[in-house]
Amino acid sequence: MKSSKLTLAIFISLILGVFLGWVAPEFSQKLQPLATIFLNMVKMIIAPLLFATLVVGIAGHGDAKSIGKIGVKTLIYFEVVTTIALAIGLVVANICQPGAGFGVTASTEALDTVNQMSASAPVHHSFSQMIIDMFPTSVIQSMAEGNLLQIVVFSVFFALSICAIGMKAKPVLDVLSSLSEIMFKFTEYVMFFAPIGILGAIASTVGANGIGILKNYAKIIFSLYSALILFICLVLFIACKIVKISFKALLKAIKEPALLAFTTASSEAALPKAMKIMEDFGVPRNIVGFVMPTGYTFNLDGSTLYLALAALFSAQIVGINLSLSQQLMIMFALMITSKGVAAVPRVSLIVLAGTLSSFNIPLIGIAILLGIDQILDMGRTTVNLIGNCVATVVISRWENEFNYAKMNEFVNEYKKKKLLKHHKTHKISEEEYNIIEG
Repeated sequence: MKSSKLTLAIFISLILGVFLGWVAPEFSQKLQPLATIFLNMVKMIIAPLLFATLVVGIAGHGDAKSIGKIGVKTLIYFEVVTTIALAIGLVVANICQPGAGFGVTASTEALDTVNQMSASAPVHHSFSQMIIDMFPTSVIQSMAEGNLLQIVVFSVFFALSICAIGMKAKPVLDVLSSLSEIMFKFTEYVMFFAPIGILGAIASTVGANGIGILKNYAKIIFSLYSALILFICLVLFIACKIVKISFKALLKAIKEPALLAFTTASSEAALPKAMKIMEDFGVPRNIVGFVMPTGYTFNLDGSTLYLALAALFSAQIVGINLSLSQQLMIMFALMITSKGVAAVPRVSLIVLAGTLSSFNIPLIGIAILLGIDQILDMGRTTVNLIGNCVATVVISRWENEFNYAKMNEFVNEYKKKKLLKHHKTHKISEEEYNIIEG
């Protein structure tokens, strides 16, 4: 019931934020600190939660051989899915032509921002550098910067060391097990502030850009969201079908973190809640603790798809017609540059700036996209979350470790809550309720 109330409060905050940003734009822009405070609260959870759950998951249930198998399978799945996401982005961009005849010019402020981004963009982001960046020089620095992949690498080595020592390390494992439970409870408390943070984020965005921005940029918004829906239907739904997991049940399970990701446009905001839900849904803790954080570096399905579409959009608005071979080259470049930089602010736009610079495409398109990046980011972040939740299910089934009993229990509990809600609103009679409940 608490979960249902929080979901309703988040949805109300979304509507109220849009309305407030529309009727009182100046006041709404002053609410941005509410969003920043909430996101900072979420960020302080992630490092200790991730470290504790991953170490306990590996040291308590796995070994070096099992985590190695999971790692290889996870990376294979990530590469296949993100490649399909790139292909869908290119196809939709060619069909919808979102940049053709685009009559919007970029502001001077937006162009200055793009120039700063392009200066720091990973223009020649090599595979070897990506591997080097996975290994931290200081885990404290990695935690402070929120570099999930480096935390994962440190946690894996720490867990394997505990396994090697054996009983002598049990006190440390017990402490981390308690820390894991504490951080999940901590997450519940932080989530109480989600509606306030979402109100500030949505209101300030609409207040700064105006509600009319949706109309002016309708074509690119429609193209991206159509591509994201297509990806969900063609890839994620089919992936669940192959491993014989109900995609509908999974969506119902993660609706709250998905709504949180959509309204805040932040993967970090939804990660702790999503990890807990996937455990309750039947995925073992060691797989959840490894796959989901790694996915936020290597399996950004929504962001990867967006990069392909945005690259072609940027070429189309300046009248550059890219051949199929050129598009495939861009796709190959994005396959490399989109990996390993998930912790960088505005990562998609930074990677896009570097890729466009590599192919001598003007950066004016990024300046135009900056105006609606919050709206575009809401969609791609949500798909990132759903994609990583599906990944945990696929990998756990691949390892034959998925707990169908827990999934059925979760689904039945959801049905009971829905039944109770209908009973309270008098949509079913007392007699019907007792029969179904019995």
